[in-house]
Amino acid sequence: MAEIELKTAPADFRFPTTNQTRHCFTRYVEYHRCVNEKAKGDETADCEKFAKYYRSLCPGEWVEKWNEQRENGTFAGPL
Repeated sequence: MAEIELKTAPADFRFPTTNQTRHCFTRYVEYHRCVNEKAKGDETADCEKFAKYYRSLCPGEWVEKWNEQRENGTFAGPL
């Protein structure tokens, strides 16, 4: 049986405290910015590292809420 390697987002000097809320939000925004920029050239595979980061940092309820807000056009983040 193959061994599964679990990883989380690497340390980021912009977020030195233990509260990772802003780190989570920033990685979520970075992922969606990347996807929006790369969608023109279909090179979204480069954005997967950001997806892994925000998925490891953010609670699922937050991501669901933010996805819903993006669909409704009410997301507060700078996408």
